[in-house]
Amino acid sequence: MKKLITTAILLMAVLQIYSQAIEKNEAKMQWFANARLGIFIHWGIYSVNGIDESWSFYNGYISYPDYMKQLNGFTARNYNPAEWAKLIAESGAKYAVITTKHHDGVALWDTKCGDLNVVVASPAKNDLIQPFVNELRKNKLNVGLYFSLLDWSHPDYPNKTRIEKRYETDSVKWKRFVDFNFCQLEELSKQFNPDLYWFDGDWEQSAEKWKARELSEMLRTKNQDVILNSRIQGFGDYATPEQGLPVTKPKDKYWELCMTMNDSWGYQPNDKNYKTPGQVINILTECISKGGNLLLDIGPKPDGIIPEEQVQILKELGRWTKKHAEAIYSTKAGIPDGHFYGPTALNATGNILFLYLPYAPKGSVMLKGIKNKINRIYTVGNGTKLNWDIKMKQYWSAVPGIVYIDVPEKVLDEQMTVIAVLLDGKVDLYREKGQVLESN
Repeated sequence: MKKLITTAILLMAVLQIYSQAIEKNEAKMQWFANARLGIFIHWGIYSVNGIDESWSFYNGYISYPDYMKQLNGFTARNYNPAEWAKLIAESGAKYAVITTKHHDGVALWDTKCGDLNVVVASPAKNDLIQPFVNELRKNKLNVGLYFSLLDWSHPDYPNKTRIEKRYETDSVKWKRFVDFNFCQLEELSKQFNPDLYWFDGDWEQSAEKWKARELSEMLRTKNQDVILNSRIQGFGDYATPEQGLPVTKPKDKYWELCMTMNDSWGYQPNDKNYKTPGQVINILTECISKGGNLLLDIGPKPDGIIPEEQVQILKELGRWTKKHAEAIYSTKAGIPDGHFYGPTALNATGNILFLYLPYAPKGSVMLKGIKNKINRIYTVGNGTKLNWDIKMKQYWSAVPGIVYIDVPEKVLDEQMTVIAVLLDGKVDLYREKGQVLESN
């Protein structure tokens, strides 16, 4: 009997610790879940020739020596971190993630762990990360740092290009490289104390080789609230689908789609295939409707100027996000497909349903399967009350009627209109197949 009581007490203690750990994780993830929009920044020497970042030499499109010659043209002479941060804040983003070091190994801060950085090896001659981090914080934006776990330039890393290997197995060299990674990440933690690390490149090695557990523990020891993305071999806090918009809601509670404005991460002047502001907003609302974030990328020029096409997209995005803030920040995933023809979201308490209209409706907008009483329907951003009518609601049936909402042309937003449906309580959906008349 004593053994059973002891086991039960131990089990209860374990469950309590587990519950506390979950609550702590939920608390640290709250700002990320509320943010819904972040800006990714791919800036590095690859912008000089306007070529694919790191991959261009790895895949043999350019020789490694020619790739590294771009260091000579990376001036950052017009870099204005205050303007960058102001523009990012204006876009409606709540956080930004900047590449501190891509796979080419070129660090954008004044690292003392090695000499391959823009302070020592380029005309920029300055730490480019510190002033940007300072400006993000001045604008009350959360700070994210991108860091490549692999480093194709480092003499102790096994791979240099797709076909060129430095070695297959060498425990001494590998240990030196792992120590180098830890050294740089300790610098980033100490100097910048970011809110988020955006890792990349983990696919080339195992969690054991990266020492992913020890690395994540080291970062979390320095800042217990730091968030890590999923690209650290199973020790991250949220998923990071890339370029492809999820069709169905991901199983991960926290996730973020990273996406380019055109087809390139870094600055490529020949890539003019930009998404329109409306397309970006459409993708953002799709992410919101599925409970995720959008991390939208910009690629500055080697002198630090953000291309005008990207500036204009961010400004129009900012106009829309400012107007529709109620339907963006601190929202939850919307209702399942089939109830409304378009993305949806819910407010934090679940009693306001947001309907995103990626089209100009011809006639009334249809909403199905809402069991709640509707108290009010209005357009987000101007508060205009909208008329609605309910059809096919039979007194003998539990099936809700179809709600038809009138959306006059004068309330339409030039990019995307958002309708708010105020319910009498937490949204209650009808998901059955319907009823037949049995008595009357």
